Amino acid sequence: MPEWPLTLDVAALHAAGWRPTPFRQFILKIHSRCDLACSYCYMYEMADQSWRSRPRRMPAEVVAATAARIAEHTRAHDLTSVEVILHGGEPLLAGAKEIDELVTTIRAVVEAQVTVSLQTNATLLDEPYLRLFDRLGVGVGVSLDGGREAHDRTRRTADGRGSHHKVTAALRLLTEPRFRHLFRGLLCAIDLRNEPLETYEALLAFGPPAIDFLLPHGTWAQPPPGRAPADPATPYADWLITVFDHWYSMPARPTGVRLFDEIILLLLGGASASEQIGLSPAAMVVVETDGEIEQSDILKSAYAGAPGTGLHVSRDSFDDVLRLPSVAARQIGELALSPTCAACPVGMVCGGGHYAHRYRPGNGFHNPSVYCSDLLRLISHIGSTIQRDISAVVKDAP
Repeated sequence: MPEWPLTLDVAALHAAGWRPTPFRQFILKIHSRCDLACSYCYMYEMADQSWRSRPRRMPAEVVAATAARIAEHTRAHDLTSVEVILHGGEPLLAGAKEIDELVTTIRAVVEAQVTVSLQTNATLLDEPYLRLFDRLGVGVGVSLDGGREAHDRTRRTADGRGSHHKVTAALRLLTEPRFRHLFRGLLCAIDLRNEPLETYEALLAFGPPAIDFLLPHGTWAQPPPGRAPADPATPYADWLITVFDHWYSMPARPTGVRLFDEIILLLLGGASASEQIGLSPAAMVVVETDGEIEQSDILKSAYAGAPGTGLHVSRDSFDDVLRLPSVAARQIGELALSPTCAACPVGMVCGGGHYAHRYRPGNGFHNPSVYCSDLLRLISHIGSTIQRDISAVVKDAP
């Protein structure tokens, strides 16, 4: 029996009036290898090992076909702007010349405004790269997991050497006045062994415009570290609440923390803008180095082939991708929630958590997140905190 969402009836959704949301974010895997061997990496250390059979770099013909498909999609849906994110592996391994040609090719073909950024481990980020990104207008997000001990605990090379010294040297360069406008923020994977406030302060030292704290990827079949599904303990919520209380109590918050900002926005009736939380339609799609079109690459953590669509930029349009049940499931909001999530008091805020974290063999992705208890505690804590402050303002109002 096929697992959910392969049983989802897209034709019935259309008949009931539902229409897909066009893609506005295109993640291009421009290099399929990495110069680090992070122990928690969903690309290389988890269920899907398809990277082994893919070309290292995205060939010029795949770049051209991808650019044409993005242009086709923007015209079909009258999009005035789209975002292209250069990803890997490690995207800087692709080389400066190749990145220059890729960005130039896409912008020459796509009539809509194209915002380009990349996510890098920064070990190769140097002044020539930054001068190139300055010329092209390419934003730079950097992965940093805290101070030296915290970062080097997991973000090491294959032979065991730490990368913190290289990353921080690159960040010092990136945050110089001449390049700081390129800085998009820091991404930090939570490790329960790392003290939360020390981690936060280590990130804050670089004055990032935003911080993303990411929960380690896992499923009900392969739970993340420290997260036993039947255990009522909430170690990740406890870690995040320590940071939240410190961040929220500051008179002038020095930067945004996306997970906290999104939860507050959702609690106040807004819409989410990330995969981690909420019910907003997923409007991103991935193109691999060989031109295969995939869903979120984080689904590689669930099982081999989980992000696959069977489609390719040389023969299929992005509208073809929108017709797939697996893609529709990430755009239909509360209709995709499990009964547990639909009945939960924070279900409309949590949105079931990250889609990849819901997987359980047998019924697929029609489950709460493996982080269900953590998310309930975190959202409830943030909700009670802002409700207290709102009540105090109302009480003191003339």
